Amino acid sequence: MDDTTLTIADRIQARLDSLTRAERQLADAILANYPASGLGPISSLARDADVSTPTVARMVQKLGFKGYPDFQADLREELKAQVSSPIAKHDTWAEGAPQSHMLNRFTEAVIDNIRHSLGQIDTGDFDTACAQLADPTSRLHIVGGRITHTMAEYLYLHMQMIRPNVTHIQSTSNAWPHYLLDVQTGDTFVIFDVRRYESNTLKLAEMARDRGARIILFTDQWRSPVHQMADICFSSRIVVPSAWDSAATTLLLVETLIAAVQDLSWDSTKTRMQTLEDMFDQTKLFRKFT
Repeated sequence: MDDTTLTIADRIQARLDSLTRAERQLADAILANYPASGLGPISSLARDADVSTPTVARMVQKLGFKGYPDFQADLREELKAQVSSPIAKHDTWAEGAPQSHMLNRFTEAVIDNIRHSLGQIDTGDFDTACAQLADPTSRLHIVGGRITHTMAEYLYLHMQMIRPNVTHIQSTSNAWPHYLLDVQTGDTFVIFDVRRYESNTLKLAEMARDRGARIILFTDQWRSPVHQMADICFSSRIVVPSAWDSAATTLLLVETLIAAVQDLSWDSTKTRMQTLEDMFDQTKLFRKFT
């Protein structure tokens, strides 16, 4: 995959091992307030990162740009894409849409998103996240936003069957601060936050972090501001030929995580699931064919 398909954050992550100490320091500064961090003069970025101006110039060339102006132009395009409304996004896609059928175009975009996103995931981070979610001694809190609450609820319903002490926090409710009353050090928060990032979600993450909770974040390729507080961050590409972003890659990660956590705690999970099935039988919730 060539660099033209990658965000600048992707390029930085892909080249971390080849960066000097000063360039790593600069990379951290860029990612800390990405993508706005590089929109000012080159001297300002160098000052904020406590590196020299030539270090910034060398770094942007390592990332594949001819110079700082080209680097900034890409950042501006990313920022524009990040804040664009559904109507503006649709107009952008419609203008350059190929003539092939939507089924093919959409599927190709999703497959490309999945391939690219999986290539950026640290399997060690994924395994650590699964171990945290499988730990019954750590209470688990799951929260999403206006759209991503569906992802949060999907994960919650499965985790509730797998293990005890799971809470689904309704982030859009004025009552969500109540959920923080009993949060303790070592609790785990799984937070979903994709572009048009929500203020409520960021504040909840800040307060949970202050109370000693660990944060696992599911976000997009531009990364929610919550990533600055997250212990583990899973970034998924979400752009498809639609007015709305795609949740397909995020759902793939969530379902894989559910399967992995289930395997880690299968003995206790099997008992819980059998108990739940017995309750379903008693309530006649599901129709049985005999």
